Amino acid sequence: LVRKLARDGGLDLRQVSGSGPEGLILRADVELALATARDHRASAPAPVPVPSVAPAGERVPLRGVRGAVADKLSRSRTEIPDATCWVDADATELMAARAAMNAAGGPKISLLALLARICVHALARFPELNSTVDTAAREIVRLPDVHLGFAAQTPRGLVVPVVKDAGRRTAESLTEEFGRLTEAARQSALTPADLTGGTFTLNNYGVFGVDGSTPIINHPEAAMLGVGRIIPKPWVHQGELAVRQVVQLSLTFDHRVCDGGTAGGFLRYVADCVEQPAVLLRTV
Repeated sequence: LVRKLARDGGLDLRQVSGSGPEGLILRADVELALATARDHRASAPAPVPVPSVAPAGERVPLRGVRGAVADKLSRSRTEIPDATCWVDADATELMAARAAMNAAGGPKISLLALLARICVHALARFPELNSTVDTAAREIVRLPDVHLGFAAQTPRGLVVPVVKDAGRRTAESLTEEFGRLTEAARQSALTPADLTGGTFTLNNYGVFGVDGSTPIINHPEAAMLGVGRIIPKPWVHQGELAVRQVVQLSLTFDHRVCDGGTAGGFLRYVADCVEQPAVLLRTV
């Protein structure tokens, strides 16, 4: 009778303590255990119902500019083994040089144009970074001309217009072309020719108020120079602590086209030109 009572109530007799002689389990023991279990189930909180399907979030189609950028960045991240190096530089003299040029009259020279001139000179010394990789042929293709891309934010997303033949342009010509392409980007008037053919990209993310970044290389290029914001910082200048205009520079590069020594040499040369631009910029 005791076993049938436990079986009907779904009770495991091994979990019941007997009160009879030598621990014998009596009917009263089983009835007490069943009553206790019923009370426990009654007092337990009701389980929270789980929806059979998770609530759907907002779905934004990856198309247009955003879709094209997504495809290109995904391909870059998949194909290119990239690495990044950084250096801080004292840009005080560069800012002073620009101010002097603009005070002399004539068209104003943009900071981006001066940075572009520095990039062109650095690429002449380190041509490995003005190249692309032909994956099918397993060859590095070093390119003879610098077609300089630059990141431009638009209402439709990020685009990278290209200044063709940047190495043959003066600072004034570069300023004019940067201005033309930026305005065309804002008006969604860039042509396919304006957006293709780049060999190296300059990314001035300092305009967004940030110091540094590790950007994804603009496929099929081999490198990208990033420029952070230029802000006053304590700096040891000529052996003394002073407040100087300091910028962080970063170079993300394709490790297939060069090693860290070449990338570091390029970035150090750029930093040296930022810190001592007078000789480099005297012909602009």
